Amino acid sequence: IMGLRAFTSQLLCEQVVGRGLRRVSYDTDENGLFRPEYVNVFGVPLTISETGEGGEAPPPPKPATQIEVVLDRADLEIRWPNVLRIETVVKPQLTIAWDEVPVLTLDPASTPISAELAPALGGATDMGKVTAIDLEQLPDDFRLQRLVFKAARKAFAQLSHSFSGTEDYLAAQLVRIVDRFLTSDRLEIPSLFHSDPLRRRILIALNIDTVVQHLMRHISEQNTERLTPVFDEENPIGATGQMRTWYTTKPCILAVKSHISHFVADSSWEGYAANVFESSGDVLAFAKNDHLGFQIHYMWAGSRRRFIPDFLVRLTNGTLLALEIKGQDSPQNQAKRSALAEWVRAINETGGFGRWAADVALEVSQVHDIVARHASGETQRDTG
Repeated sequence: IMGLRAFTSQLLCEQVVGRGLRRVSYDTDENGLFRPEYVNVFGVPLTISETGEGGEAPPPPKPATQIEVVLDRADLEIRWPNVLRIETVVKPQLTIAWDEVPVLTLDPASTPISAELAPALGGATDMGKVTAIDLEQLPDDFRLQRLVFKAARKAFAQLSHSFSGTEDYLAAQLVRIVDRFLTSDRLEIPSLFHSDPLRRRILIALNIDTVVQHLMRHISEQNTERLTPVFDEENPIGATGQMRTWYTTKPCILAVKSHISHFVADSSWEGYAANVFESSGDVLAFAKNDHLGFQIHYMWAGSRRRFIPDFLVRLTNGTLLALEIKGQDSPQNQAKRSALAEWVRAINETGGFGRWAADVALEVSQVHDIVARHASGETQRDTG
């Protein structure tokens, strides 16, 4: 190393020496130790410690494999939200015990949806000038979405003064409750003729006050805890396509069902898992979580740490699986998986990022069963 600017102080020389303290290669010798590296510095003499005459030049570095994003495999990209932390927020929640809500019956006989009008001359009806009024001719006035918002608005007027949360949050909950009720078996119309979707909506519109009062008798408010993710504002969404090209001298395996060209199998178990992903009909894409930036924060021994699951897998049913391969369990590993399970619940409750799941394989033979279970839509097991 040679300083290109003339200098006489040893301070700058120390800065030049600092450049030489960076290793060129991280290859190890037969004893598992890093090979010694030497650097020649030209400049003002500087003595740090007594050294010998240096040593032999290190051998040339091992051939490195370039690991990169395969642009032609954009359909295999896996995306995830970058979460800084998970907060537990207490919010007022409208609840309704659907199993205890009695069936509301709307009787078509007491709710006419059409009528005939005729002028009266001398006390007698002129049947030759009958005009029919049929509400079925006004379908746009009875769209289901309009009925949902109309009923929610009436319920909002009754609850807005006593609800402890924000008005926007109240309105959103009421819309969801009304929509579920109108499309459920809790609303009955005992007439095959009036079961037609349009006639059904007309009956609901003409009995909207009855529907609202029926629901109001069974709605209650209670405080609930909700997991709220706090996203990285600078980089809220991570993706395999964002990975920078990197190099490694470790043994690599060429990937096919991955957006990434290769993956490093740090153990035989990881290599087996990758073979399962490649051969399984339940797997659309996978990626070894190496240099991707997908990480879960957790607390251990009073400090905040990072957990990096081994694989991200996208299944044929749309589920995104974060899978950890672990040969032995420990309290710290359980803390990692608890944080991952909390992350999954928070992301699924928030919505907008697909359906996520998490699991761990404590034996290599479990990988295939884990993939099959999540691909079939079964509830994920407790990973804690």
